[in-house]
Amino acid sequence: MDGMVAKHAEVLAIIPARGGSKGIPHKNIKKFAGYPLIAWSIAAAKQSASVTRTIVSTDDEEIARVAREWGAETPFLRPAEFATDQSLDLPVFRHALEWLKENEGYEPDIVVQLRPTSPVRPVNLVDDAVRLLTDHPEADSVRGVVPSSENPFKMWLIDSETGTMSGLIKLDGIPEPYNAPRQVLPATYWQTGHIDAIRPRRTFMAGDSMSGKVILPLLLDPAFKVDIDTLADWDRYEQLVYYGGLDMVYPEHKRRSLPQKTCLLVMDFDGVLTNDEVIVNQDGLESVICNRGDGIGFWLLREAGITAIVISSETNPVVRKRCEKLGIQSYQGTLDKATVLKKYLEENKIPAENTVYIGNDINDLQCFPLVGCAAAPADAHDLVKSKADIILKRNGGQGVVRELCELIVRRNKESYGKDS
Repeated sequence: MDGMVAKHAEVLAIIPARGGSKGIPHKNIKKFAGYPLIAWSIAAAKQSASVTRTIVSTDDEEIARVAREWGAETPFLRPAEFATDQSLDLPVFRHALEWLKENEGYEPDIVVQLRPTSPVRPVNLVDDAVRLLTDHPEADSVRGVVPSSENPFKMWLIDSETGTMSGLIKLDGIPEPYNAPRQVLPATYWQTGHIDAIRPRRTFMAGDSMSGKVILPLLLDPAFKVDIDTLADWDRYEQLVYYGGLDMVYPEHKRRSLPQKTCLLVMDFDGVLTNDEVIVNQDGLESVICNRGDGIGFWLLREAGITAIVISSETNPVVRKRCEKLGIQSYQGTLDKATVLKKYLEENKIPAENTVYIGNDINDLQCFPLVGCAAAPADAHDLVKSKADIILKRNGGQGVVRELCELIVRRNKESYGKDS
């Protein structure tokens, strides 16, 4: 059926992304887990076997430029009247299809809506939605849902005049559903923003409905329930990407989680243990600024039986002295960090998959494929952050190593118990 869908149905993915977000300015192109937020939805469409064309509908030139960089088309800019806080989906999608028909003679069989604010998607979600719709000719659309976290039969309305409450929903056969056991109430579901697959000729191009009358559910694992609206949501869901272990769509490479058991932490020095700045006095002597909290991080590693080393391209007595004080081994003066790392792993019989590397600049990228997980400080080079598995909250020299050490120790304990 996959081949039939991809071969015979014209499936257009539309990603709506207006530029006027007030809660998080320019939200749709702000970096989420290392990539522009919109790139995650574009990737879901581009990696689908069913989608034949991917378009971003936006009113914003900068969003359009970023969308094209990630492989989407932006054949038009959305009119301003369809890009307000109150704009509904229907006029946005109707405008897109009317423009495509008038200017290109293009009319898709199925339209897939991928909202950027739900970037965490299962790998086969888009194809599953299209397949479900095509397998059911009677269906007008498919919508992604998850089980409701709160049952609406136990919700209330409050009368503004009397102040009294009444049940939100009545239920035949159960006079007071709000007092009934949860087990006897009907299961309910919450719509998510992950996916809608729609037959446009039966819905928004034929009338005033985005979904039609016959709507089929595509049940998602609640672990993927993500809807970004605030900065707090942003931070929480980035952690889900880094540590959730989900089989999900990624814009580029698949992110790896921290090993269940880390044996070795490998670090760059400048930009990781320091803020990447150097102070030079009148005699040419250099000094750097480090964070004392990182020392506690190394103590935590030693308590957990985890080794830490530094591999630095610089040759500087500051590196040696600081590492000696921290009680960690250092290797200096090499641009070929990968060879040093491979030799160390081989000589000490440490599996690569039990090794974590943290670096901040492009000369660290050579080591990323050699370990089980690669991390980057929050202020690392953009290319490094795009390749890293984990982007930490702190900047280099501001306790980022302490942050990573605590995560590693916690992960080891969760996997193997407190005595691991």
